[in-house]
Amino acid sequence: MDRNSSDEDEDHRNLIPHHDTRENELHSATNRENGGGRSPRSTFQIEEASSRSGNPRKISLNKRYVIAAVSLTLLLGFFLFSFTDTRTFFPLNLSTFKLDPLSVQAKESELRALYLLKQQQLALVSLLNHSNSSNAIESNVVESAISLSKQIEEALLSPHGTGNSSLSVLGSDRCKKVDQSLSERRRTIGWKPREDKFLFAICLSGQMSNHLICLEKHMFFAALLNRVLVIPSPKFDYQYDRVIDVDRINTCLGRTVVVSFDQFKEKKKARIDRFICYFSSPQPCYVDDEHVGKLKGLGVLIGGKLESPWSEDIKKPSKRGFEEVVEKFKGDDGVIAIGDVFYADLEREWVMQPGGPIKHKCKTLIEPSRLIVLTAQRFIQTFLGKNFIALHLRRHGFLKFCNAKSPSCFYPIPQAADCISRIVERANAPVIYLSTDAAESETGLLQSLVVVDGKVIPLVKRPPRNSAEKWDSLLYRHGIEDDSQVDAMLDKTICAMSSVFIGASGSTFTEDILRLRKDWGTSSMCDEYLCRGEEPNFIAEDE
Repeated sequence: MDRNSSDEDEDHRNLIPHHDTRENELHSATNRENGGGRSPRSTFQIEEASSRSGNPRKISLNKRYVIAAVSLTLLLGFFLFSFTDTRTFFPLNLSTFKLDPLSVQAKESELRALYLLKQQQLALVSLLNHSNSSNAIESNVVESAISLSKQIEEALLSPHGTGNSSLSVLGSDRCKKVDQSLSERRRTIGWKPREDKFLFAICLSGQMSNHLICLEKHMFFAALLNRVLVIPSPKFDYQYDRVIDVDRINTCLGRTVVVSFDQFKEKKKARIDRFICYFSSPQPCYVDDEHVGKLKGLGVLIGGKLESPWSEDIKKPSKRGFEEVVEKFKGDDGVIAIGDVFYADLEREWVMQPGGPIKHKCKTLIEPSRLIVLTAQRFIQTFLGKNFIALHLRRHGFLKFCNAKSPSCFYPIPQAADCISRIVERANAPVIYLSTDAAESETGLLQSLVVVDGKVIPLVKRPPRNSAEKWDSLLYRHGIEDDSQVDAMLDKTICAMSSVFIGASGSTFTEDILRLRKDWGTSSMCDEYLCRGEEPNFIAEDE
């Protein structure tokens, strides 16, 4: 059975190294132009010549621009002071997590106004620098417009104690961490399994991100049914112990609640007494003959046929309560297998709370291995620093997948760049970590368009192996440097440690990052899906 589907979101098996060739191409093109004959003037040359000649029409245009800029500033100031209440600029109560939609809209409008004022100031400064120095009246008007723009900005910021009109101060406060205390978890269940009762995890849909989410749900099932969870063999599933610390799960619970397949075979005869399918349609358990053959190849005997306790369709999963699961899946069988539960909609609010539904003493049960966490920290210290934005940009295979949704989640690069720039403005971050499967043609264009305050914001990807760099030495020392799943988990870990995260809507890779940020307490008030609330400004027709 093919693992690839529209919901498979491991975006990192085919990461394309980013080598910037734009400068070399431009240099070659310049040499070809200057090689012979008279080359046409560039637009930069035309503007320079026009400036030297003191074209009266250009000065007239400058005056028109000044008048328009001053008018816009006055109109913007009048609008803001007449129709907004700056006391509602920060209506968010972090202790209760309740938002007033109208206040949020007002706050977003004021932030947007501040952004426009900053852009106007930059434009006016540029105009002042290029204006005719002999025209004192024109220069005075521009300087007055700059001063008025700054006064409006200071007035907007003054109720928030920002002192000097600094958007960076506003950004740092705007993107503060979300207070999600594990001690305030509303509902948890103890996991105290019987030593002779086992639950064999079956996770087959999608790729690694889907499987990790499926594995976390299996833990909930095992806790409800008082069973030890058996981690599948890497010959049947992924090699989980390369990306997560399985033994740490037992440490977090203070008892043995999960065992590897090899440990299971030592304790119990490799036999599945009852094979239960959570979903009955379109295919029971999402299991085909190939996977049944793999289980038998591991020496696992399967007793009875695949069965389902209810009628459940993967495409339309029903909301289920834990009482239903206990009633339908309980039994005295020594070993049961349940599959596939990735799409199961079971006690959503209970499962999605920080730390998950199971009572334990750690921040989260499923997290990257210690080697991957340390490598991520070393990469951040080397290339990014404390304050950085992480962007998961899913592109490969996402165009058709997103266009089948309403609204679509596949955005043109220029529109995506505009959305990213707005978040950078709010977060005041100097660099963006880019986790993507996009081609260099797309990432190169994106890099050129992410500009804030006239500065290009660098997009950083993990570079190819370089012996002079030591940030990834732990992976090489333990022989896991070329594992695609390790690379994917390393990307997730770096994104989970960022100041602000921008995710891809519809991607389980993004959802797993959001889970880690929620459980680790790194979630930001500025975390969001790319271009949230917007529709693509252009959508291709169906085939």
